[in-house]
Amino acid sequence: MATYDELRAAADKAWKAVEAPSRPLFIVSINTSSIASGALDTLARLQGLSLGDGFDVMQTGDTGFAWMEPVVQVVKPGGESILYGHVTASRAEAFAAAALKGVASEHVIGSVSGNVAGVPALADSEWMRIQTRWIMANCGVIDPDNIDHYIARGGYGVYMAASQTDAEELIKVITGSTLRGHSGSFFSTGTKWGFLRSAKAEPKYLVCNADEGDPGAWVNRVMMESDPHTILEGMLIGAYATGATYGWIYLRDEYPLAIERMNRAIQQCRERGIFGDDALGTGVRFDAEVVRGAGAYVCGDETGLLASVNDGRGMPKIKPPFPAQSGVLGMPTNVNNVETYASVTTLLRVTPETFSTAGTEANRGTKLFTVSGAVARTGCLEVPFGTKVNDLLAAAGGIAGGRAFKAIQQGGPLSGLLPAAIAGDLPLEPEPFRPLGAGMGGGGIVFLDDTACVVDMNVMTSIFLEDESCARCTTCRIGNQRMLEVIRRAARGEGDSTDVDRLTALGQTMQYSNCFHGSLSPTIINNTLKYFIDEFNVHANEHRCPAKVCPALIRYRVVNNSPKVAEAAPICPTQAIVQRDGAWQIDDVKCIRCNACRDVAPDDIVVEDEFQGVIPVRATVPADVARSG
Repeated sequence: MATYDELRAAADKAWKAVEAPSRPLFIVSINTSSIASGALDTLARLQGLSLGDGFDVMQTGDTGFAWMEPVVQVVKPGGESILYGHVTASRAEAFAAAALKGVASEHVIGSVSGNVAGVPALADSEWMRIQTRWIMANCGVIDPDNIDHYIARGGYGVYMAASQTDAEELIKVITGSTLRGHSGSFFSTGTKWGFLRSAKAEPKYLVCNADEGDPGAWVNRVMMESDPHTILEGMLIGAYATGATYGWIYLRDEYPLAIERMNRAIQQCRERGIFGDDALGTGVRFDAEVVRGAGAYVCGDETGLLASVNDGRGMPKIKPPFPAQSGVLGMPTNVNNVETYASVTTLLRVTPETFSTAGTEANRGTKLFTVSGAVARTGCLEVPFGTKVNDLLAAAGGIAGGRAFKAIQQGGPLSGLLPAAIAGDLPLEPEPFRPLGAGMGGGGIVFLDDTACVVDMNVMTSIFLEDESCARCTTCRIGNQRMLEVIRRAARGEGDSTDVDRLTALGQTMQYSNCFHGSLSPTIINNTLKYFIDEFNVHANEHRCPAKVCPALIRYRVVNNSPKVAEAAPICPTQAIVQRDGAWQIDDVKCIRCNACRDVAPDDIVVEDEFQGVIPVRATVPADVARSG
């Protein structure tokens, strides 16, 4: 089997064709977001054009510029490199011709390297200026399916250096760096590794939690689709430090491309002697495999995840025993998430001294965030801990359309909902969120503008949380059902003055649930009652939705019979727009409040309060009340 130095020498030759190409190289970003925008067609079209136009084509992972997909980087001999966006297959031929001749101006995002007249430096853009790309150093740079690219950029050299350090000293370095789990719990990584190392039973195992299920979060997906080997190297370092001999990457089945790339990376590690009985000649025995999860949200909890890895139903369990005592197959196990393992590799690559120059005293280093919702730019960024929410919003281009910033829903449905007046100045690290009755979460931030309704948001999250409860403990199962019933009543205008007390009592009772899913399920509702109580009361007591969003509290009406209404009528999915006595009207019984008609005729169709001076009859649906599982 080849030594690391031999692997590196071969990899350097392969990487030279990318770093210093002899002819133009078109690098197409292929990831889940770009595929949704047609990037596979763009890749195929450019590959076809390259046969006769004298350029080469390769793929890369996620650049983070989701709102600009499909993204293509063009590297020319001599070092000039420009990143382009919105390169669809239909525009690929004209784009390639312009880029080869000079600059495809209408697609320019920025110059990656070299000074190109009229092209701004990518590093100076609002999006990049805020970032410190350490964890994402290879994202959008290497081909994630080519291990040589990773090795040529120092990959697995970090492990080689770490394996020369005493294992206990290595754990002390990681502990002293303040590196904590990036999944939302933020427990000390080094301390966790110390627990596993000191466990007496053998064999010991590692698990990578890749069951990223928070709506609005895809930071782990970015890493797995763009740089799988950084994660695997972090696991290998963990195996050396803790004495673990096998690892499982628990990866949700909704991430097919990540599954494909992680599996390929593992196989490459086996073929190169990186995984096996003697990892790169260091005497460490380690191998790993991907376990495909079925999408249960509660498997984000490490005990639920371990139950699933053990071929059981994904149901969280009460601790103790802790995973370091009894995990996979009843043996000592450590669980960290994707970004945490990648952060271990990053910490040792950039050195602990450099790592400590970013972030805050309590949380050194950087964190990945995905921004979505009402922002002008959607994507993935890596910023130092302590970066303000308002600064992240500015990098995302602010609220789209110049509308007002209303709130953030951060870290998924268990982490909370905070108003802009409070959230904007919050530093992005876990401690400032906790006194507010919220959490920072694992990296997803959804921004809301003033057209959003917090009660409607509560309905959506409550449906999700009730549906995703494993139903093991009565507190969570019934508590989530009751909370959903109350919040749905408010959204229908059927609430009353006792609902606030009822929701508060339910939230307090749910603190006795068996796992965090139950105890944290009331978080968004609690935040609503604390920070958005006026808006809630308008729904519950005045029976109207100020944002004109909640379907049961609004109606659509034609106010101007212009030709636009005639255009809108055919697209109505329920044929609710009808002509009566020569005038267009909306049949309120058929109307499902989808708003499609107003996309076509916004000035001719208005949204009004359904109950103007009328109190709706409160309805109780027996099936909702009786349901218990």
